[in-house]
Amino acid sequence: MEPSGLYALNDALLQQEDLRGLNMLMGFSGFSDAGHVVSQITTELLGQLDCEPVAFFDIDQLIDYRSRRPRITFAQDRLTDYQQPRLALYRMKDALNQPFLFLTGNEPDLQWERFTGAVLKLVKRFDVNLVAWVHSIPMPVPHTRPIGVTVHGNRPELIEGISTWQATVDLPSAVGHLLEFRLQEAGRNVAGYAIHVPHYLADAEYPPAAVAGLEHLGAVASLMLPSERLREAGRDVERQIAEQTQGSAEVQAVVHNLESQFDSRAQGTARRSLLAGENDELPDADALGAAVEAYLASQDRENDGGGS
Repeated sequence: MEPSGLYALNDALLQQEDLRGLNMLMGFSGFSDAGHVVSQITTELLGQLDCEPVAFFDIDQLIDYRSRRPRITFAQDRLTDYQQPRLALYRMKDALNQPFLFLTGNEPDLQWERFTGAVLKLVKRFDVNLVAWVHSIPMPVPHTRPIGVTVHGNRPELIEGISTWQATVDLPSAVGHLLEFRLQEAGRNVAGYAIHVPHYLADAEYPPAAVAGLEHLGAVASLMLPSERLREAGRDVERQIAEQTQGSAEVQAVVHNLESQFDSRAQGTARRSLLAGENDELPDADALGAAVEAYLASQDRENDGGGS
């Protein structure tokens, strides 16, 4: 265990590889996570890319189990599949074999300052070039328009002209916010991406928003991150949403009102993107066209007593 008492290092990996000077991505579950964006991104990266743990955090010091109880499966006459909370820093390699670091897992309930200090120590130890993190927030926006993002941090060239929503507000913080704040105090390069998820889809998995998060992280860190499976899942969701919307005049009216508000705010506002997409927008409208239906369809099934 490292002197801070919060994490243990994988000494075997550190003896084999020089991890200094890499970019670090971050994403934590437990905060808002509208559309399950962070959980989808984490599942995709850990499942698709070459990865090996660099440091394990002592989760027992950081989690309040009674307020956020882990899941376990009761299978007829026995207990199986205990979903143990985890928080770890991984060395990963993208599709082009470029290495980077990824800090992910359950957001700590306790000892935020100690945890932040431990992460800063790792950032300094590995002389991390840039820290980029992602989270998601529910917004009154339609699923039929490009997914927006609010960017924050201390790198103006990564922020200016990209955010689709800017305001000064007092809000409950996440551990990612505190990490960004402390990284800025320490003079480290940091950028955060808050992905905008249509508020009526915030409780369901919304793959197009996860794709947007992956593309922003990949662009800022110059990485080729996997998104094809999420794109395909997004197309399925969009088809379901489109079918459900077509069957409800009330839903169509809600979406139309959101479209009008979105278009009036966007009119005459030129935004740039770090992504090399057509018209500097992400992702295309076709990829977004079916998600209200999926969500509403799931609600109909639950109301009919057939929800899973």
